[in-house]
Amino acid sequence: MPNIHATAIIEEGASIAKSAIVGAYAFIGGYATIGEGCKIGHGAHIEGRTTIGANNKIFPNVSIGTAPQDLKYDGEPTELKIGDRNVVREFCQINVGTAGGGGVTRIGDDCLLMGHVHIAHDNQIGDRCIIANFVALAGHVEIGDFAVIGGMSAVHQFTRIGSYAMIAGASAVSQDIPPFVLAEGNRAKIRGLNLVGLRRRFSREAIDALKPIYKEIFRTRAAPKAAAQRALERGALSDEARRLCEFIVSSKRGVPFANAPREETE
Repeated sequence: MPNIHATAIIEEGASIAKSAIVGAYAFIGGYATIGEGCKIGHGAHIEGRTTIGANNKIFPNVSIGTAPQDLKYDGEPTELKIGDRNVVREFCQINVGTAGGGGVTRIGDDCLLMGHVHIAHDNQIGDRCIIANFVALAGHVEIGDFAVIGGMSAVHQFTRIGSYAMIAGASAVSQDIPPFVLAEGNRAKIRGLNLVGLRRRFSREAIDALKPIYKEIFRTRAAPKAAAQRALERGALSDEARRLCEFIVSSKRGVPFANAPREETE
């Protein structure tokens, strides 16, 4: 194929769309599927049961679809599924899933994975997420849509990060971070609403409806889970406020909380 460099190694069985471009010295294994319009950089390594959707940009020297760094993994036929229009920058590493974790590592659409990002087995990453340089996600992490994770942060296994949340750089996340909030620190604590991110995506009315519920949950002496449960039972919540409360109530790892400066939520 004219779009595949002569030095690329393509194993028998690989499925590569005609409009995809594969750079010099790239390796694509026999179980991989590459969608229309993808650009695979030189030296990229794609193996395993990996499915990459349309119009993704895979930069040089990435490692995609490799075996999990999990001692229980014994070569089971697990998968990696990547959606459309994602950008995966240099030296990223993304592993397939494990049988015990559902068997699939999944990345949505329109995400940006900056250089040296590690995405471990069984991660479930939503759409339009931004994961900055040198972030390390342990196994079984779940990240909602539009979440942003600052550079050099680490996320503990089985942790959830909600939609529209922002994790500041160099944070260590060991508990669940609810949607719509800003968290930072080692260990990361919730510092307030992610107002900058919210203003980009939501109306003033939606944000104003979220603020009092945030204050009710995090500015009282009650435990956040108990306060969120009471708010749900009372009802009459906006969609965003209900999502915030439901996430907190369903948390298994707990929600890390530190009082935010008043100006961050007003």
